[in-house]
Amino acid sequence: MRAGASTGTLQTNPPCAANDSFKVLPVRVTNCGLSAVTLAIALVASHPGSAQTTATSGTRPTRLVVRNAMVVDGNGTPARGPFDIVVEGNTITQLVALDPVAVGRGSARRPAVGNGGVEIDATGKYVLPGLINAHAHLQDERGGTQQEIDYELKMWLACGITTIRDVGSDTRKALNWRDLSARGVIAAPRIFIYPQFGRAPSPDSARGRVRALKAMGVDGIKLLGVDRDIMQAMEDEAHKLGLRVAHHVGVEETNAWDDIRFGTTSIEHWYGIPDAAIPDRVQSFPSYYNYNNETDRFRWAGHLWREADAGRLSAMLDSMVARQVAWVPTLDIYEASRDLQRARTQPWFADYLHPTLEEYFRPDPANHGSYFFGWSSTDETFWKENYRIWMAAVRDFERKGGVVGAGDDAGFIYQMYGFGLIRELELHQEAGFNTIKVIQHATGNNARILGKEAELGRVRAGVRADLIVVNGNPLENLKVLYPTGIDEIHDGKPVRTGGVEWTIKDGIPYHGPTLMREIKDLVVKARAERAR
Repeated sequence: MRAGASTGTLQTNPPCAANDSFKVLPVRVTNCGLSAVTLAIALVASHPGSAQTTATSGTRPTRLVVRNAMVVDGNGTPARGPFDIVVEGNTITQLVALDPVAVGRGSARRPAVGNGGVEIDATGKYVLPGLINAHAHLQDERGGTQQEIDYELKMWLACGITTIRDVGSDTRKALNWRDLSARGVIAAPRIFIYPQFGRAPSPDSARGRVRALKAMGVDGIKLLGVDRDIMQAMEDEAHKLGLRVAHHVGVEETNAWDDIRFGTTSIEHWYGIPDAAIPDRVQSFPSYYNYNNETDRFRWAGHLWREADAGRLSAMLDSMVARQVAWVPTLDIYEASRDLQRARTQPWFADYLHPTLEEYFRPDPANHGSYFFGWSSTDETFWKENYRIWMAAVRDFERKGGVVGAGDDAGFIYQMYGFGLIRELELHQEAGFNTIKVIQHATGNNARILGKEAELGRVRAGVRADLIVVNGNPLENLKVLYPTGIDEIHDGKPVRTGGVEWTIKDGIPYHGPTLMREIKDLVVKARAERAR
């Protein structure tokens, strides 16, 4: 058994949340869009071969068949199904339609599992491409205090995340974790590494640093806090070496016009976009403003979007689209600024918040993002208006043809790993996107941003076997993606349903509820050690 492996039973409705006080209900077929005719076909069609009834969570079978799945592809098309999805090794090899039209054509023959194979019954469930987190940080410490890396890696998997783009961590450790993940030695998403690239003394030194990072084997570069001549040299060298660039602009000499000019792959958060549309070219900061004082920085960031000129902003978004600069807005990571009480009291904190992360979240000038000193209702009101304008700009950007991605930047500002990405998807829906497009942001679009759209972010034959089996319909309710499930009332009694039942990464199935039990045990142990 591989490191971190455990067993889970392949059943139609396994426990989908760690709270065992709730009864688990099967997802009703009528909620999944399956007609009675389709259901009859699925039940009558035989299951050839003798499937293994259990699978080892964390071990790749030679052949895996996901039965009767309603499929949401990552290309922005509606759900369709049911399908039997065949995985051989780490690749999807077949999608066999089981709908009445397919039966009428004679093409709905059930694929065999074969000796040594396993199957997952996805009847009444939805299957999506594995979620991709385009703005993540690998963190085995917070504020200088240890935090087990397994905590973060397993949390991502339990939330259905099969790929992350790491945009700033200990690069050598990250390279090792990337290798272990690729070999299936650890329970972890697929990892793409974009080390942070800050200030350099000269353009030549910037080029040299890019070449050194390429020699280390990184996948791209995360740029922040640089002057224009350094940015130009760095991006030019990165393009020559085939490295993509993510840019956290900040309040600095450069802005989104430089990203357009120099060919940045994606702009992170929203810095640099409204700045570039301010008529006076600088925000109306008060005289006492200090950018390195994070309370100042984030308080006045809440005033920024209202200073952008609508016409200038529209022209700049057009230019971003024309030059194929994507946007990963990370709406979730600033939400505490508009509702601090909500951020501090998220329900999953009770069982799953690691004490190291909990301590890091508390206001402390020494910890990046822990800036809530004297935060007021006035600050929140400005930020609520900020969100309204920001969300409208993201929506307008996609309508113009831009590529919107999804990332959560968790580990900061009251956002937990994995949970933050699902909250990000809810905020994309709040911004006005259809949930079909929201799923595309976190799957097909993020694969495009990585330059891996031929391999990831889709449910079709020939791509990597990154899939999630969800107890519920995320197109109706994105909250079913939370691994803690959702509460409902049935027959007058509280029940819990929802949750990602199985996360399949590179053909390796991970049982979501098992991962959540392991995470809870890890947190209990860490809290006990902290209390000594």
